[in-house]
Amino acid sequence: MQEQEQLSAQTAEHQRQVQSLRAEKQRLEARGIEMEREFEQTRVRSTQVDDALRMARQKLGDFREERSKHEVERARNDSEREHLRQSCIEELNAQPEDLIAEHPALLTGEELRVADSQYHEMKARIESMGPVNMMALEEYNECEQRFGFLGRERDDLLQSITDTQQAITELDQVCKQKFEEAFAFINQHFATAFHTLFGGGTGEMRLSEPDSSGEPGIDVVAQPPGKRLQNVLLLSGGEKAMTALALLIAIFRYQPSPFCILDEVDAPLDEANVARFTKLVSEMSAGTQFIVVTHNRKTMEMASVLYGVTMQEPGVSKLVSVRWDEPAAAQAATNAA
Repeated sequence: MQEQEQLSAQTAEHQRQVQSLRAEKQRLEARGIEMEREFEQTRVRSTQVDDALRMARQKLGDFREERSKHEVERARNDSEREHLRQSCIEELNAQPEDLIAEHPALLTGEELRVADSQYHEMKARIESMGPVNMMALEEYNECEQRFGFLGRERDDLLQSITDTQQAITELDQVCKQKFEEAFAFINQHFATAFHTLFGGGTGEMRLSEPDSSGEPGIDVVAQPPGKRLQNVLLLSGGEKAMTALALLIAIFRYQPSPFCILDEVDAPLDEANVARFTKLVSEMSAGTQFIVVTHNRKTMEMASVLYGVTMQEPGVSKLVSVRWDEPAAAQAATNAA
């Protein structure tokens, strides 16, 4: 009986313990579920924190990079500012603060760009001028004096050129007038002398077409008796000689000469033409002294003085002369060549 009571007591104790353990189990299971939820929440929060930390680190990297850029930009600005300060001191001989004080109003971007462009343009022009020459004023005065002198010389030269051109024009006009007068006079007397020497026919001079220089030439045309008018180059040798002699006589009548030398001009002439030639020379000898080299006897007959070479002794030549107007007793008898 007592054992049953003890067993019942133990059984009741066991049930109580089981219930207590079940309650503890339920509590622990609930606690586990709660802890799992807390763990999940903690994990989510941890993920969010990691993301926020990563973003914060990324922003920190961007900030550091931007800070580095700003530091580089600041260093460059400091360098440029110092360079500008030194340039201002060297080129303008003034401190930037003084210039800022003189011009308190800041320039706009467009005005600053225009001013900078003008500055560089002016600087380029100044640099292109080269270094400053301390003797520039003295050299300028010398150059000005030299320029004035050369200007006066140039004016004198231009005036001289104008005067020379005017003189050339006047000379051309006078020469043209004189030539026309001489040409007409000589042409007229050439026709007369030609008619006298040939016993007829006509001869004249004609102006040819101007050449490349603008000056015309002179053509001599002749028409001996019984022939047609033709160029003097187409005549025979005797006719050419007679025509040339007629032209020479016409020139002598326009511009007489104290003496004239004729060398064998009568060689190609026949007897009749020699007679006309000697007659014409005799008429002109009143104003001109003629020296005629000839072998023609008729030509020698009209001369007042003969000069010849004789050889009285073999191998010895002797110059002799005969003057026809001297007394016969005073003449030296010689064989005229």
